[in-house]
Amino acid sequence: MGIRKLHGSTSGQKGTVVDYSVLTKKKPEKSLLKKKTGKSGRNAHGHITVRHRGGGVKRKIRIIDTKRVDKAGIPAKVAAIEYDPGRTAFLALLHYADGEKRYIIAPEGIGEGDMIICDKKAKVQTGNRLEIRNIPPGYPVHDVELKAGKGAQMVKSAGSSAKITSLDGDMAQIELPSGEVRYVPKNCYATIGVVSNADHSHVRIGKAGRKRKMGWRPQVLGKSMNAVDHPHGGGEGHSPIGLKNPKTPWGAPALGKKTRSKRKNSSRFIIRGRKKK
Repeated sequence: MGIRKLHGSTSGQKGTVVDYSVLTKKKPEKSLLKKKTGKSGRNAHGHITVRHRGGGVKRKIRIIDTKRVDKAGIPAKVAAIEYDPGRTAFLALLHYADGEKRYIIAPEGIGEGDMIICDKKAKVQTGNRLEIRNIPPGYPVHDVELKAGKGAQMVKSAGSSAKITSLDGDMAQIELPSGEVRYVPKNCYATIGVVSNADHSHVRIGKAGRKRKMGWRPQVLGKSMNAVDHPHGGGEGHSPIGLKNPKTPWGAPALGKKTRSKRKNSSRFIIRGRKKK
């Protein structure tokens, strides 16, 4: 997986783009697709609840198998590496020995024809999914469960990986990409390896039109608005915010204010926060 450097004459024609030559199949598996309806950031009442969304190229949702537990012990062959417009990572199409086809998030280094398996205890190799208790500390993992049987919840974006730091005691300790270290039950599953498309972060968008095709609409700074439209608005021209505590359009604290609840139940599993060194 890599990137290509373009040498054009305009912003949209130069920069870096993902090298899709690693993909082995251009059209998705029809049996693993479902319709995606555009909401443009609106809820059931038609009110905008997520701003700056709308338009964009039509997409279809690829059905991803985030658990793989019901296929425990059944080997699968990687039939293809595919693109997914709804995520940063690539997908791997698996053909199981019993004839079923499924998508998983493709790890870095996996290729067409490779054999992988999901089981409580299996060989520690890229693409295999095991119980955390059976993964040696230090190995990179992704698609990490936080609650047994719920499926992959963390470490799913391009180029990311977590690391098991300790298996002592009743629970395992895992260091996440953010630097946070937390307890995870040992009977949860994780997949060996780093998520594919690691160079995604080096892509240069280049022009506003490409962002519009992704479904994003333009943003306007609050301080450029009128006072009636935003707490930062008003004044002559592009004035400073002028507030001791910046606010969102609805009056909530903004720009650096922590929003995580101190009473959040899962906080007791965090050993070291992502901001602490």
